Amino acid sequence: MSEKIKVAFVCVHNSCRSQMAEAISKILASDVFEAYSGGTEIKPQINKDAVAVIKELYGVDMNQTQHSKLIKELPEIDIVVTMGCNVYCPFLPCNHMEDWGLEDPTGKDKDAFLQTAEIIRQKVLDLKERIEKGIFSN
Repeated sequence: MSEKIKVAFVCVHNSCRSQMAEAISKILASDVFEAYSGGTEIKPQINKDAVAVIKELYGVDMNQTQHSKLIKELPEIDIVVTMGCNVYCPFLPCNHMEDWGLEDPTGKDKDAFLQTAEIIRQKVLDLKERIEKGIFSN
């Protein structure tokens, strides 16, 4: 069997949406693809509200399992998913790129983070299904 497809979730700061997508992917899709996240800049820590929501929904503490990374630190990637940058979106060489158009919940209430986590969950499951159907190959 060939190695798993590598998916990178990228945004500018790698502190909220991309980190949530990495965590949710590792929980729901690690049997199909390897998940990474990165940014062109990094924050000193992952967004505390994103950490709290992932811990509440999935029992995973992102502060223990992940850290902010620059995209140059990532391995060779097959699929790049941008989160919906309203500014310059990072570019990473890949075989396929798509944008999920997610609004950044930073600075908003818990419901905004819960809604973002649910949208990411749905999109991760859709991506997993497309990979399983062989739409992408590495």
